Amino acid sequence: MFPRGAPRGRSAHSHGPYPPAPVTRYYDYNIQRPAAANSFNVPGLERLPTYEWKPPPPTSQVAPLYTAPQSNRRKRQFEEYSPHVVKRQRLDSSTHPKTGSTSVRAPPRPCRPDQVFAGSSQSSFSGFHPSPHPNPWPQVPPVPENPIRLQNYTKDKLSTQMMELFEACQQQLSDLTWKEMCRARLQQDIQRVYAARLYLTGSSMSGFGCRSSDADLCLVLQVQKRPDAINMLSVLQRLFKTLPYVERTQLIRAKVPILRFKEKDSNLEFDLNINNLTGIRNTFLLRSYAYADLRIKPLILVIKKWARHHQINDASKGTLSSYTLVLMILHYLQTLNEPVLPSLQRDHPECFNPCMDIDMVPEAPKHIPPFISRNQSSLGDLLLGFLKYYATNFRWDRHVISVREARAFPKNNSKEWRNKYICVEEPFERNNVARAVHEKIKFDTIKDQFAESFRILRERKDLDSILPVSFVINRESAGRR
Repeated sequence: MFPRGAPRGRSAHSHGPYPPAPVTRYYDYNIQRPAAANSFNVPGLERLPTYEWKPPPPTSQVAPLYTAPQSNRRKRQFEEYSPHVVKRQRLDSSTHPKTGSTSVRAPPRPCRPDQVFAGSSQSSFSGFHPSPHPNPWPQVPPVPENPIRLQNYTKDKLSTQMMELFEACQQQLSDLTWKEMCRARLQQDIQRVYAARLYLTGSSMSGFGCRSSDADLCLVLQVQKRPDAINMLSVLQRLFKTLPYVERTQLIRAKVPILRFKEKDSNLEFDLNINNLTGIRNTFLLRSYAYADLRIKPLILVIKKWARHHQINDASKGTLSSYTLVLMILHYLQTLNEPVLPSLQRDHPECFNPCMDIDMVPEAPKHIPPFISRNQSSLGDLLLGFLKYYATNFRWDRHVISVREARAFPKNNSKEWRNKYICVEEPFERNNVARAVHEKIKFDTIKDQFAESFRILRERKDLDSILPVSFVINRESAGRR
């Protein structure tokens, strides 16, 4: 997993924060965050770390305005890099999953909800006052070009098709810039009624997105106990109706209540929740996985498109949520004989401590040293292996998927796992994120689709045989107009 001379927990290079020039079979890439995402100018909050922003070079073109889709409102993520972590990949081949993994180092136990909320509010908002002049146009750094561009993983037809789909559909920097501008503007107006910090979360921050992505927002307020989310969202709904750039507000009384609305200029849709701190934590956990290996984002985008096409990616209809699907993919990549991914929570518990002050969550992963994988499987091989794993290898009736532990552990008789068709552990709260699959007919549909797609793809090695690539690309393009 790690080359000789690069001990675990330490950087694999000794040239400061960045590695030396790339050599054969090593690929360097920077991870850069958007400059003002999840930060704002508030007197009294100078102690908080800020993102390191780099303005675009003078020769760069102005990013086009974001245009949201009219018909496809799935949550997706964005395409950009984060500034403090430099990954280098050493690659060898293996695509066979482990049959069992037992020795794991347990991370800290989750805090109680009152501890988590207290930790996020005890000092972060002292002296909190809205800034009268927030920057409405944050400087978003350009995405650095990778000189290899994944060509070592795309030498066969199937892998090339996957890259074609990814490059056509991945969220662009201009899309993220527009969302961040909307977030900053909303935060300024929300601070008229609440002392709060507005976070861009979910699919827009974790790194797995398409151009047609909507945006999730989490409003973090200073409270000593759980807030009345419905009441606070009702206050915001009345406020938003007075804002000239917001339209179609809708209060949705779900398990996690949200305020849904659209931004007029772009028709971009937002879902805003109150103090869903776990959503912030898992956003930046997934973000760290997204940039741990060059193949992660293309693989996840293709699989999400496949699942959506076959109608098994909709929790509201009793199938898999996008979050559940992503965790299933990460689990598969962790359990190969030569893993593509480690367990970041197990190896770096201090960076993903569930008791960490919420303001520090976006910054903590910058301390993670490079992970080095010896697995050089192509994108096509990983896709085929993913389908095979869940079609033939994984025991749905016996095991719980755990990205936190990088293994599948046996089901016990607890309420969380008993009589559940699919069990996928939420990495922080440790509950079942696949609980939406509660009907046997839906579960059978999911299993059958994995088996059928694996059978077809194994025979034809053609992505079009299980997913109409041109149709998906054209639909994505139409959604941006």
